[in-house]
Amino acid sequence: MTALALPKPEANTHASRPLPGGLLRAHDTSARWIVGTTATASALLVAMLLVVLAEVVRGGAAQLSPEFLTQAPTGGMTAGGICPAIVGTALLTILMTVAAVPAGVATALYLTEYAPTNSRLARLVRVSVANLAGVPSIVFGLFGLGFFVSTLGPAVDRVFFGGETTFARPSLLWAAATLAILTLPVVVVATEEALRAVPRELRDASLALGATRFQTVVHVVLPEALGGILTGAILAVSRGAGEVAPIMFTGVAYFLPKLPETVNDSFMSLGYHVYVLATQSPDVERTQPILYGTALVLVLLTFLLNLGAVVLRARAARTSAP
Repeated sequence: MTALALPKPEANTHASRPLPGGLLRAHDTSARWIVGTTATASALLVAMLLVVLAEVVRGGAAQLSPEFLTQAPTGGMTAGGICPAIVGTALLTILMTVAAVPAGVATALYLTEYAPTNSRLARLVRVSVANLAGVPSIVFGLFGLGFFVSTLGPAVDRVFFGGETTFARPSLLWAAATLAILTLPVVVVATEEALRAVPRELRDASLALGATRFQTVVHVVLPEALGGILTGAILAVSRGAGEVAPIMFTGVAYFLPKLPETVNDSFMSLGYHVYVLATQSPDVERTQPILYGTALVLVLLTFLLNLGAVVLRARAARTSAP
């Protein structure tokens, strides 16, 4: 019996056909143009950053000393140190973190782990977070003045203090609450992205072994996403530490050579201290070294916060690695 010869399948000419020479050259030219433009833009950004840092370091390095970091300002802020501003910034950042990070992480957990697929509430929350991220910081300051200082504060005084003015005034507490709302979108977005990066198979395996959804989130999802959550939290802290507009109306002081004793006291801040020295100083020549020194301390603080984000993320990645 003679075997039938089956026809050979035709080769995929479209897949094996090379690009015409003109299209290939145009593709290479476009790729080189994109790479060159991106490299040039990146180099310009780095150059501008280096120029700013060099100017700040040149003017402020000589000002740094133990006395400058531990003494209060004197002579109408024309002499002395910036200790109250450093302490005020630290307290403000701590209170802001305590308020913003748990709320942001909880919101991201709801959106990622608990919200139904077509939930209108989830869509509303995402739209609200996106809108909050686009609001100018000065608007947050006006909101804090109108809501916290002028509305919530008097209500708390009437209920708990018999109308005596305790919370109905600009203070460290209201400034931190305003900054918490400002930085909330950063925490929510970073945490949501970190939670989405956790493989779905880990959740399914945990549920298959009998764990509840809450146990799965606490013992499986959150440890895997810890690096991204910490990064978002530190980035939010680094942004809030240098903000000026939101705290101008809610608690920061022009000149306060003492440390805040309670959360109801006014305080000094590094960012606002730089603004005051640059725009409202009675003697620019005498205050210029203090201005540069304060700016350098603020830059170093922000750099350390971002460096902390990198270190914490790397350590979390090593801990969660198999």
